[in-house]
Amino acid sequence: RPGMPSGARMPHQGAPMGPPGPPYVGSPSVRPGMPQAVMEPTRKRAAPQPAQQQAQQQQQAGAATQNRPRSAKRRKMADKILPQRIRELVPESQAYMDLLAFERKLDQTIMRKRVDIQEALKRPMKQKRKLRLYISNTFNPAKSDADDSDGSIASWELRVEGKLLDDLSKQKRKFSSFFKSLVIELDKDLYGPDNHLVEWHRTPTTQETDGFQVKRPGDVSVRCTLLLMLDYQPPQFKLDPRLARLLGIHTQTRSAIIQALWQYIKTNKLQDSHDKEYINCDKYFQQIFDCPRLKFSEIPQRLTNLLLPPDPIVINHIISVDPNDQKKTACYDIDVEVEDPLKGQMSSFLLSTANQQEITALDNKIHETIESINQLKIQRDFMLSFSKDPKGYIQDLLRSQSRDLKVMTDVVGNPEEERRAEFYHEPWSQEAVSRYFYCKIQQRRQELEQSLGVRNT
Repeated sequence: RPGMPSGARMPHQGAPMGPPGPPYVGSPSVRPGMPQAVMEPTRKRAAPQPAQQQAQQQQQAGAATQNRPRSAKRRKMADKILPQRIRELVPESQAYMDLLAFERKLDQTIMRKRVDIQEALKRPMKQKRKLRLYISNTFNPAKSDADDSDGSIASWELRVEGKLLDDLSKQKRKFSSFFKSLVIELDKDLYGPDNHLVEWHRTPTTQETDGFQVKRPGDVSVRCTLLLMLDYQPPQFKLDPRLARLLGIHTQTRSAIIQALWQYIKTNKLQDSHDKEYINCDKYFQQIFDCPRLKFSEIPQRLTNLLLPPDPIVINHIISVDPNDQKKTACYDIDVEVEDPLKGQMSSFLLSTANQQEITALDNKIHETIESINQLKIQRDFMLSFSKDPKGYIQDLLRSQSRDLKVMTDVVGNPEEERRAEFYHEPWSQEAVSRYFYCKIQQRRQELEQSLGVRNT
């Protein structure tokens, strides 16, 4: 409405009115004659609190912040950067910014290396080592004056032991942990078909041991055969002779075999040029897989029939009962695969948190220092502005505080204008008073009708 300052709101036409209320005195938050705007409770700001209560709440909030763990406050890299206006004031701060740039590059390099180490740990890291096998036996001749039945019968005892050469690891591996099974085959003519085999097979509940001992009665030298099946991790397979000649691989893991197959297919260009999913078999593939054409997805299934258990290690040994051979020990060196010691160091590096706590503490100290510098810059700007124009700065500050006070207290209108008499001689004041009285009259009328039980038709 012309002549009305912005911010004044009029009730809609036909709003209920009632009798006039108490006379207008003081300086309310709205103009006289204007109903006060109703605001939803959820949108209302909290009323100003006494200074003592505010101080108590701030103290409680500060205590809660101190009790909160430091990790709860997420720090960002941007919080460590000095603003441009501070760098202009202090040229030496460029050295700090150069250190930040170097730190960022260092963090990226370390993160990339950590990812490389994680990828390397997913692949098997094996190292070829020598396992020395010791095979010895002792002979116990029969004793005529022995009281027990064991001493009256001649017997021999075979021992199979072993250890890793140049083993520098702190935890020594047990001898049996290198094998999946051990079979000792004795002379069938001497011990019969039911007692000539001594077998040991690994089970989930197997207790590892440093060696094996076999004791049997007998007073003659015995030929025996030791069959040792290594425990490959990951499992290895022996290829079909035709496929082994084609790929040049005898015993290898499944993944290495499939990789060798793919290399042969690429070298001989067996992949179909129109349908990349198919392989056009050459004469060797046709003999092995028995088909002129096959899919890539069929290779693992067809390969299963061409993979056999690896060959065991065969050792022929003579168990001698000659007293001159009792001190002789047969030694054999076997190539075994053990975990690379570097893998343990890489794992411990990824799990190490020794330096992380120190780095976090230093980062928090840097953030606090930067926050302190920013606060000092704000105080410096305040002092400089006040020293240049004290009167103008104080007036701007009061206007700013007045605007903030209006926002905090939901004050509508301008109290400075409303306290002057000229404000109530504006053209809109007569209409506002009439609307105010009409609303009060209608409100009072509805209250009387409700109290008398009369329905307004």
